[in-house]
Amino acid sequence: MNINTVILQHKRVCNLVVRRKVKQSFDIMADMLDSVSVGGLRDEFRELQTTYMNILRYTVDGISDPERQKVYLKLLRDILRLNDRIKQDILAHHSSWYTYSVREREQREERLRGNIVDSVDDLVFNSRLDEILSSAEILKSTPEIDRAREKEHLSGIIFNHLWLTDYYGEAEESLVKMVTTSGRFEWHEMASFVSAVTLSSLRIWDPAKLKILGRLTNNKTQHVAERALTGLIFSLYYYNNRLSLYPEVMESVRELASGNRFRERSRMVVLQAVRSRDTEKLSKRMNEEILPKVVKLKPRIEEKLDLDMILGENPGEGQNPDWSDMFSGSEEMFKTMEELSNLQMEGSDVYMSAFSGLKKFDFFRELRNWFIPFYPDHLAVDDIFRDEILGPAINELAEALYKTPFICNSDKFSLILNMKHLPAEQKSMMLKVFRMELEGLEEMKYDGELTDPEAQFRTNVTQYIHDLYRFYKLSDFRNEFEDLFTSRLDIYNSLFYREICGSPEDDRSLADYFFSKEYYSDALALYLTLINTIADDAELYEKAGYCYQKEGEYEKAVEAYSTAALIDPKSWTLRKTGYCLRRLGRSEEALEAYLRALKNEPDDPGTILMTAHCYLDTGRYEEALKLYFRIEYESPGNVKVLRPIAWCYLMTGKYREAEEYFGRLAESGLTPYDLVNMGHLAFIQGYSRKAAMHYISALEKGELSTEAFINILNDDAPMLTAAGVSADDLPIVLDYVLMSLKKDL
Repeated sequence: MNINTVILQHKRVCNLVVRRKVKQSFDIMADMLDSVSVGGLRDEFRELQTTYMNILRYTVDGISDPERQKVYLKLLRDILRLNDRIKQDILAHHSSWYTYSVREREQREERLRGNIVDSVDDLVFNSRLDEILSSAEILKSTPEIDRAREKEHLSGIIFNHLWLTDYYGEAEESLVKMVTTSGRFEWHEMASFVSAVTLSSLRIWDPAKLKILGRLTNNKTQHVAERALTGLIFSLYYYNNRLSLYPEVMESVRELASGNRFRERSRMVVLQAVRSRDTEKLSKRMNEEILPKVVKLKPRIEEKLDLDMILGENPGEGQNPDWSDMFSGSEEMFKTMEELSNLQMEGSDVYMSAFSGLKKFDFFRELRNWFIPFYPDHLAVDDIFRDEILGPAINELAEALYKTPFICNSDKFSLILNMKHLPAEQKSMMLKVFRMELEGLEEMKYDGELTDPEAQFRTNVTQYIHDLYRFYKLSDFRNEFEDLFTSRLDIYNSLFYREICGSPEDDRSLADYFFSKEYYSDALALYLTLINTIADDAELYEKAGYCYQKEGEYEKAVEAYSTAALIDPKSWTLRKTGYCLRRLGRSEEALEAYLRALKNEPDDPGTILMTAHCYLDTGRYEEALKLYFRIEYESPGNVKVLRPIAWCYLMTGKYREAEEYFGRLAESGLTPYDLVNMGHLAFIQGYSRKAAMHYISALEKGELSTEAFINILNDDAPMLTAAGVSADDLPIVLDYVLMSLKKDL
């Protein structure tokens, strides 16, 4: 049984059903049913086929049925549900996944101890849970640590039940209500239970789970609303194609959006999810670019970059005044660290690479532990009390770590667990750093809440998405979960976002963020949406044009730039238009655009230079020379401008002047193309051997391939023969050059 095939078949059925291609979906499901263990699934499949045949027959026979559309919609939903159940049954019996081994274990233990939830009688369920809670919490004779372990065990049972239950009923509704309102569970336990609901929702579609997540978005307990909203948005995005079949789900989301904070908080989640795209790029940059440089600088900065940077700088103080001294002689490194600090402050995940190797502790072999918020009283922290160095001060350390906003929960646990294995000197140093930071973190939190009431919500969402990213990328269980972070995470295109948060102001803000991060295809989609509603905004067309340009769609870029220029003929727009036209080979039109820009900005060096290039492209060498001379005069140290000047002289037959400029180029080093052009000049002047020597020198450096050289010579052949070179001599000189590369003649 190929599990990947089953997963792909399940997805194909989902896509077919939402596109109303029922017959094709039945064909695939029939194949999947050969591997199921529950005969009832086959019976349900046959019933659905019969129902669909009746719908087809009544429709073809023209029988009027006002309920037909409702029946058809229910059929589609039933097919999706059966498809989900078939997938779950096959995975449970053939995948050997951790998920289903845990479910089997939990079901076996439930049979021994009695169900934690009773789907038949809610009152019985509540009484039963009360008994379990009482036995776990209020045994006075039990030592405190044992009571904590018993409570931890109970939390694990509840987490697994919420995660592994396929479809929620009244029992699960009551369970969630009790654990979030009874006052018997701590905030961190409630937060982990919300993550269990999210995992269950992403594992198998169930509108009841979305309803629970939606209700919890208004919960006042820290980390609960943040996780509920994140789980709701990720679920709505993941099941976007299904939402058209479940209008009641969208209606529930609309009701939530009528609240004051739902839209703004949704935008926070979406923006932070988008930022996760940068994580892999940042990690690669840290490993390949930044950390090697830090190692070289370590004698100067080893005391500065140990934990100071992990805890971050107080944003109210601006740049660290010590950086200038720390990176003296390494201005590039200074700018890089400043950039990373800014990225950290806006919520980018700069620590993925630093902590990715610290996820092999036994702690992370329990799936639930990836979703527990860090808190100072956790058993993992208590274990360090026995450390002779860390023990006396563990409260301070854990408190400071708990309060720092820059490290996600998973990484905080990694840091604590790793500290037990550090040398005594490093432990002492870390304690010292944490003590210094604790007061600053308190002040920063207070100041942040004064200026931004949603600062804590934003921080918790940021940390949670970083936690999710690590789970999907680093956990031992990652192969059992579809990694949302491999997708584009274009939540802004989903049905729920377009209806709830898709205002022009929201779209523009998000588009500009994409634009700043060079996600041009994403930005373009939003700019085009905005253009459909705002027709006379030149900036929108300019940015759309630039996105097209960066995507290599120059024709569309020209069209967008041209529209922008009609609204507001800026020189920048004209220059970009010229650039794209030049890339399209439309040299005359490009020249016209640059001349218009030059008229607006007659002294702009870039415009002067590009206009000169266009004159050169169109064979107007005298006009090109005049502009190149301006560049040479205004930038006397610019060696590169000598190259096109030499070429223009060559093309206009001013060989002495061309030779002079090639000579000036030689003083700073010749490129292979310079040598080819010098060969052309010698060839035209009748010095065939000298020309061949220049050609050979161009090829000997290895920077220019033989094939490229032959193409250049063929392209320039008309120019050479027009200047007097014999067409018969060209192949002879070429063969001489090619044979000379193998043997001296």
